[in-house]
Amino acid sequence: MAPRAKNPVETTEPTRRSTRISAQPKSELPAKEVKKAAPRTKKRTADDGDDESPAVKKSKAKEAAAEAPDTEESNEKAAELATIDIGDALPSLTLKNEKGEDVDVATLAAEQGVIFFLVPKADTPGCTNQACGFRDIYPDFTAHNFAVYCLSADSPSAQSKWQTKKELPYPLLSDPQRTLITALGAGEGGKTKRSHFIFEEGGKLVEKKIPVKPADSPKLALEYVKSVA
Repeated sequence: MAPRAKNPVETTEPTRRSTRISAQPKSELPAKEVKKAAPRTKKRTADDGDDESPAVKKSKAKEAAAEAPDTEESNEKAAELATIDIGDALPSLTLKNEKGEDVDVATLAAEQGVIFFLVPKADTPGCTNQACGFRDIYPDFTAHNFAVYCLSADSPSAQSKWQTKKELPYPLLSDPQRTLITALGAGEGGKTKRSHFIFEEGGKLVEKKIPVKPADSPKLALEYVKSVA
């Protein structure tokens, strides 16, 4: 008796089903959304050169604007003020002192010699070193009939606070537009060069040091005063 033939349906059906399954495309999972990290904010430090809050800056700007002279008038004075060099006389220019009083610089040397020492900014380390140097030997200048004045672009109120804090015995003159500072050759790019200028009695410029180191300025000024006494 011949062996029974296999049912073709039974042998082929599984194969077809397997082929259909393998041929079906694999479902793709949705890509995960990548969250971008928020940019890190740079922390402000004292090394950035500006550690004041916007509120403090705004307050200082208002104070300076209130105390500064009329811009048009200041620009006219600056244009009229010629460069002051050795042998030239003090010009007639009115500035405010630390008390907010008007001072005509041309009258300061009428009866004595005058020393103007210039600082970039009140109550900063280098400027305080220079200012305290003039403070400590101030009697030596007055003994030789020389008055001392600190000249800067700071407001009178800022100068007054500094004067009180460091017990500075001499007046401070405010030149916010750097009119006299520029005429002396110490104003450049909106900044003040550390320096000092000596005028003899009568108002003639006889000595200047620009630039000068904070600690050297008082010593060199006194040396010159003693040499002409």
